Amino acid sequence: MNKKDVANIRKQFKLDNQYLKIKEIFNVYVKKESNEIYHHICQPFELLEQEAQELFLDNFKKTLTGQLDIKLFELKFQHGVENSTRDLLYDGLQMEDTEDWLEQMLQIVEKMYATKVYEFDTVVTFIRAEYRKPTRKRDPESEMGGSDEVYYSPLILCSLNKIDQPKKTLVFDYIERTFKPNTELDPVINLSAPLTGFLFPAFNDNAADVNHVLYSAGKSNEPSYTFILDVLNCEDIMTAEDDKIGFEMILKNVIGDTVESDVISNVYEEIDRFVQEKEEDEQEDSEPPMINYQDVERILKVSGVENVDTVKVEHAFKSVVDDERHEFKATNLVPKSIKINTKVAKLTLGPKDLRHVKYIMYQGKRCLLLEIDEDVIVEGLTLETKNPGDNGDSSTGSF
Repeated sequence: MNKKDVANIRKQFKLDNQYLKIKEIFNVYVKKESNEIYHHICQPFELLEQEAQELFLDNFKKTLTGQLDIKLFELKFQHGVENSTRDLLYDGLQMEDTEDWLEQMLQIVEKMYATKVYEFDTVVTFIRAEYRKPTRKRDPESEMGGSDEVYYSPLILCSLNKIDQPKKTLVFDYIERTFKPNTELDPVINLSAPLTGFLFPAFNDNAADVNHVLYSAGKSNEPSYTFILDVLNCEDIMTAEDDKIGFEMILKNVIGDTVESDVISNVYEEIDRFVQEKEEDEQEDSEPPMINYQDVERILKVSGVENVDTVKVEHAFKSVVDDERHEFKATNLVPKSIKINTKVAKLTLGPKDLRHVKYIMYQGKRCLLLEIDEDVIVEGLTLETKNPGDNGDSSTGSF
């Protein structure tokens, strides 16, 4: 799934939406530490009070909120797994009998708590829905009735939420006109911050892909590998942060410990150009652009790195990711911003602007030289421009 596919699904979670019909909602309350299923209930979503519907819809949108490869991950199911989650979900989509569907979902709940123990009560929520996407507009000049041509696909979404225990508070009773303790201390489902969740099937250009699932991590760059492998029965993944760190280690192996700022800027600019060219050449629903060792070799050469060859780059790949044929997702490799932190100042700039920063020695001191095109204003005052050596003495400096 790309970000457009995710956005198309997420924006459908709203009241009375003809393009997403939620049929049933199934809630399972699980006790802390013992992992005992204390209660579960399934009911038609439309029978919930409107406020409850809105709260759940907001929770589902939050489950599908986040950047791909950072908080949301498209996972591929493993083959040959007995009682696989893929089969449970796929069969669940086809079942007409609600009780049969519940049995399938309860087996997934058992997997979720087989090895994981929470220090608080939790609620697992499943919905079974039908996603409808218009594929062709109805001819307005036609005398025939009806609506747009629509693509239909069933889906299952799951979210796991924490149960918060309410704190004792004082309230004001308007009738008795007195302050008294709040006696309503029912547990509260924290629907604003899902712990994890998933959407099945994945969607690519609105087409359902039952061999993949969209997994939602609770925190950015912190997917649960146990959940991925043991609960969803999916193949291992690398996060965007993993890609970025691995790529940086490969660069260090090939280039060395020190490098000029121009070279780093050129590398990021070449990767960005690589991504744009791939996106222009291929269709929007194609696979994301990937970078292999051959691409890295070419990028480093055109970026000004000397003594680069295929053997050197292959060896770096082998040393870092244990596979010289490994491919990185190109969009994960260019940081949105670069931060330079010193005791004197903190500097944040774009990757392409790194070429305007030089690390120099001036009068025996290490300095950062920042090339700019405008005057510098400090507290409303313009700083005076000076040249090297303008220190009131005859000494001069050179860059």
